Amino acid sequence: MSSLHEFATWEPVLRLLRAGNAEDLAAPGGYVAGQIGSHGWSLPIQRGFPMPGQAAQHDDMRAEFDAVQRVQSALTEAGVDSIPFTAEVASTGRTVLRLLTPSAAVESGFGGPHPGALVLVEGAVPEPWRRLPDLVPGAVPAPSADLALLERTLRERLPDAVGATDADLAAAEARLGVDLPEELRALYRVTRGRWQDWGGDQEMTERVVQAVGCELLSLDDVYIADPASRTSPWRYAAMEAVVTRPDATVQGVVGSAGWIVFADTGGGDRIAVDLTPGPRGHVGQIIVLSHEESIGAALVADSVTDLVLRRRSDRRGGSRRDGQPAVARVNRAALDSIEAAVHPELEVLSIGVWEGEPLSLAPVTGLPRLRTLTAYPGTLADPLEIAELTGLEFLDLGPEDWRVLLDAGAVPRGLSAASIEVQGQRHPLSVVDLANEILALWDRPLITVSVLEGDLGPLA
Repeated sequence: MSSLHEFATWEPVLRLLRAGNAEDLAAPGGYVAGQIGSHGWSLPIQRGFPMPGQAAQHDDMRAEFDAVQRVQSALTEAGVDSIPFTAEVASTGRTVLRLLTPSAAVESGFGGPHPGALVLVEGAVPEPWRRLPDLVPGAVPAPSADLALLERTLRERLPDAVGATDADLAAAEARLGVDLPEELRALYRVTRGRWQDWGGDQEMTERVVQAVGCELLSLDDVYIADPASRTSPWRYAAMEAVVTRPDATVQGVVGSAGWIVFADTGGGDRIAVDLTPGPRGHVGQIIVLSHEESIGAALVADSVTDLVLRRRSDRRGGSRRDGQPAVARVNRAALDSIEAAVHPELEVLSIGVWEGEPLSLAPVTGLPRLRTLTAYPGTLADPLEIAELTGLEFLDLGPEDWRVLLDAGAVPRGLSAASIEVQGQRHPLSVVDLANEILALWDRPLITVSVLEGDLGPLA
């Protein structure tokens, strides 16, 4: 047994929680809940405010940092990334701590004690992550692509750069499993982008950035932006839809074997050569993949030549992400009825905060592409109507609606993943029990609850 399951490891955290939540803990059935992970934590700890005009200092939170670090060390030792917990502390100091050990079939709960999405089919990914780009037979390189001009310009700007050899380029192509486009080969023949070639010279680094127009990746770090490279939790990924309009320059896919990433904007967004353009795009155009989004890309230049020569594209750029009619949101600020969402192309239906009468799902029964349904607690007139939505692969409901489906044996068995929408105060253990019922239907690993008991002694 690792130190993660020793009461002493948690004692400093528990003392801080008791000090800041005495009233909640003293109430009948009172408890505190939180989560500690390798890279962050979410704890209901009351922190003091700094003096006016001053920022919070590390020393102001030293006790919290030290207490959390003790648990984080135990997480590392146990090979666990994050663990939610609940704790009950009696006035005498008698404490019951429950660790909600994550299941391999459950995604992270994003900073809270409640479980994230339940992956019911091992290895399953949402439909947009299974979509390949469409073929565009008529796509050709942009007229601006000029290998001689590109290489001449780069050599004038970087006369001392160390370029990639034919062997370097061949090794990169073998690693990637694709042939590099000629413009990219020309770029790397001038500079292979290895930091060691610049000897730590910051001025040289900046010269390369200025010469290329972006932060060039080393040839060794060039990669394919396929769907697997843009991970996203089921809860968010299932809400996406691949939409490529007839006038789009870039396809609205998650990733493509034809998106070859070779640079960074300096702000975390990746720059790629696009060999699978949209209907109005060019083969070899330059696109940007935002680090804040998990699908689609934006057009920035028609060719590598244009990128280096600072000629930005004036064509309609990027993937149009409005999603309609594939994605529909029914709530008090969007669509005002289920009927308004009905369309043969509907893939994602999200029912949010609703002030009217509960809604019937009958209007969307039989839609051929509906695969995702999320419903805010209390918005459905009859949760059993979900059984008629035979194409669902992801379902997100409140605990009461899940209870109706489970009791009726009506949970759709075609689901690949599911989520429990928790609003307000709800004991994490009840949500874990519900999650385990759902996981058990697919014979998936369950969330385990480990009980640790100890004594913090009476408050001073």
